[in-house]
Amino acid sequence: MSKYALNCIGVLTSGGDAPGMNAAIRAVTRAAIYNNIRVKAIFRGYQGLISREIQEFNTQDVSNIIHHGGTILKTARCEEFRTAEGRQKAYDTMVSEGIDALVVIGGDGTFTGARIFAQEFNVPIVGIPGTIDNDLYGTDSTIGYDTALNTIVECVDKIRDTATSHERLFFVEVMGRGAGFLALNSAIAAGAEAAIIPERETSVAQLDELILNGFRKSKNSSIVIVAEGGGGAQAMAGRIHAQYPEYDIRVSILGHLQRGGSPSAFDRILASRMGVAAIEALLDEQRSIMIGIVNDEIVNVPFTKAIKYDKQMSDSVINVSQILSI
Repeated sequence: MSKYALNCIGVLTSGGDAPGMNAAIRAVTRAAIYNNIRVKAIFRGYQGLISREIQEFNTQDVSNIIHHGGTILKTARCEEFRTAEGRQKAYDTMVSEGIDALVVIGGDGTFTGARIFAQEFNVPIVGIPGTIDNDLYGTDSTIGYDTALNTIVECVDKIRDTATSHERLFFVEVMGRGAGFLALNSAIAAGAEAAIIPERETSVAQLDELILNGFRKSKNSSIVIVAEGGGGAQAMAGRIHAQYPEYDIRVSILGHLQRGGSPSAFDRILASRMGVAAIEALLDEQRSIMIGIVNDEIVNVPFTKAIKYDKQMSDSVINVSQILSI
């Protein structure tokens, strides 16, 4: 595989789906064709690269997909790609299909696999961050995060109607694994009384303060947003119920509905910009990088940094949440 040959690129989506992935696929495909590069669509992520689930795309193949959630290429987590034998099969597929480089759309697991694959076979790979968790270092936002955030706020607004009517304390669990970006910012946007995030340890005393200074004082509704990596809503609700059995406590776990839905305008634009930038990076002979956005400017972030470093939670945003929760 020549270092500088770029006659055909492969594009795939991997890991959890995120709204805006289709917009990224569209942008990658059309930007490549605009630059006289053929496009091979790889279905079901790295598994499809191993099992040769591949179709050549033209510009019509990505028409009318920008507004759809999910991914038309499907996605799957592939254990076989974690093995040297699996990666060899994937490389053999690239050679037989005439694919010179890859654009992979996904999160940290996707980029971890891409980095190893690129090192082993000298394959040019550019990543596009597609994950609702917004947990990748080197980019202000990831594709899907804005849409998921708006979905959560819409759900919490509806939950508050019931919470207010019945004077209940609701614990609402949102996605985020080890990152609290969705929980913290949805709490601010929805006017929640507190956000429990993995970046900050939540003590029993803090929960007591919520009850004594918030719910108990007003005899009204309260909503606490809990990141799934922050202890879980069921556990938090159980702790409060054991201490304050007189209060009407409910738990709502939003689950996978956060992943679905038509992408927001912001995610469509972000995905489009990143898709075009991915092709430009390959043309510029960049490799093993993630396309990011910082202060509304496109940046190239080495896979090693995007994977290795934790994205830091802003203390100022946490402070805003605490001030507004009184």
